[in-house]
Amino acid sequence: MALLSKNRLSKMMLEILLEFPAGTKNLKDNITLRLGSIAQMSATRDINEAWDATKTKAAKLYPDRFLLDKRNVLQWNDGSVRVLDEKISLINFKKLNELAETQGCSVNALVTKLIAHFNHRKS
Repeated sequence: MALLSKNRLSKMMLEILLEFPAGTKNLKDNITLRLGSIAQMSATRDINEAWDATKTKAAKLYPDRFLLDKRNVLQWNDGSVRVLDEKISLINFKKLNELAETQGCSVNALVTKLIAHFNHRKS
């Protein structure tokens, strides 16, 4: 039997998160410590699910303070985090795969070679 619902646990986590000064590290660990006996008596699965919900809420409700990156890691929105452009057109993706196949390597290896070639020509 759960001590608290995951929604209530998530709400408590968000309240604690908002009290932290910007730049605080290990957010989940610090929040769990602040929850004290509530966290100790809750199942790890419930803590993890509540934390996932908290991260999403924090990023949506407080985008000026928090960012949720592509790996689902909550980060402070202090200007130091660069959001990567991961979009590539389907046509260019196919071209990269075809070129990698003709070169006998992976797309990742091909991109590495292209970047090295670009940097060599630039200097």
